[in-house]
Amino acid sequence: MEKPSDNRRIFRALRYSNYRLYFIGQGISLVGSWMQAVAMSWLVYRITNSVFLLGVTGFAGQIPSFFLSPVAGVWVDRSDRRRMLIGVQTLFMLQAFVLAFLVLFRAVTAWQIILLSALAGIVNAFDLPARQSFVIQMVEDKADLGNAIALNSMMFNGARLIGPSIAGLVVAAAGEGICFLLNAVSFLAVIASLFLMKNIPRQPGSKKTEVLGELRAGFAYAFGFVPIRSVLMLIALISLMGMSYAVLMPVFAKEILRGGPHTLGFLMGATGVGALGGAFFLASRKSAAGIERIIPAAVCVFGIGLIAMSQSRSVPLSLLLMTVVGFGMMTHMVSCNTLIQTLVEDDKRGRVMSLYGMAFMGMTPFGSLLAGSLASRIGAPNAALIGGVCCIAGAAAFMRKLPDIGRIIHPIFVRKGILPEVSSGMEAASELTAPPE
Repeated sequence: MEKPSDNRRIFRALRYSNYRLYFIGQGISLVGSWMQAVAMSWLVYRITNSVFLLGVTGFAGQIPSFFLSPVAGVWVDRSDRRRMLIGVQTLFMLQAFVLAFLVLFRAVTAWQIILLSALAGIVNAFDLPARQSFVIQMVEDKADLGNAIALNSMMFNGARLIGPSIAGLVVAAAGEGICFLLNAVSFLAVIASLFLMKNIPRQPGSKKTEVLGELRAGFAYAFGFVPIRSVLMLIALISLMGMSYAVLMPVFAKEILRGGPHTLGFLMGATGVGALGGAFFLASRKSAAGIERIIPAAVCVFGIGLIAMSQSRSVPLSLLLMTVVGFGMMTHMVSCNTLIQTLVEDDKRGRVMSLYGMAFMGMTPFGSLLAGSLASRIGAPNAALIGGVCCIAGAAAFMRKLPDIGRIIHPIFVRKGILPEVSSGMEAASELTAPPE
């Protein structure tokens, strides 16, 4: 009797038509995006045979987030988020079409891939805070906002499960160009869903002053509040030292496990299985109580999984360990997203989520470059092992702050009525008030 009720609770945000449209369209698009990510890493390694250039490509695709995210956050708080999303998804589609054309006509070079990755990174700097901030406008009852965030993670990781597995098979059968072409077409689904939305609530706008003034206000708000500051710093560390494992996956697939593109696809797909499990775990929680304690525990799981994966020489064992890595990674990231979105004011949401993107996506390129450099000197297994150890150290540092963080956020949760109603490691954001200094 309880199971249907639990299932309804997990998927309740889908009752909103706008969010349902977005969920379907974005889900289709994300499958294509994951196909492109796997195909691109395999293409770079195939034509260059250089683990360092794998790192450079990852760096080029993510470094714009580090520099542009704060400005993007100000723009998101000032602009119509749906129009912005339509624009950035269209640009993503054009980038994928150009990449497909170059590969299919055998005109592609490493520098072109790096340039196109950089262009996509510029667009992504605006896409991430816009998507994160737009969720609140698609979910009419703010009590269901947390559930929508959980479902976003399920959608993302369902695509992570499906996309890489398909990409491995498509690359082996028809080459990387078809993956890029399919990704370009997949963007039509999310663009159509955004056009079909109706009666979108007016977004709370920021006070339009000078851009630098709004940037300073966003930084002061986020870094002047201990829980948000601590979470952002942990995310930055994990993105720098842990998330860069992805850039090493072609090396593990080809050199360590003696496989091919299908092996790479299955490894990335296994990560998606674990990540999907993490999203379900958070979505099934009945309360946000204790969300701050889940964060360091998840980081420890992630770090231990990376260390064990670095020593594996068996494909079945590596697939199992990648599910552990995926579970820890996604549980950590969604829990951090939950805590931040629970505490942030609506009119500063774009700027704070841009800082989240800066910590998450912005630090990853430095990690990709570092991982590529380390792997070229000491080998991919040792590079992954060092990353796992650093993640565990970061979790230990965060744990020392837990008593203070818990004391600060508990009265805020109670005052906002979040603790009795919020489901799943996610939050409700009702009439958010400024957190205490």
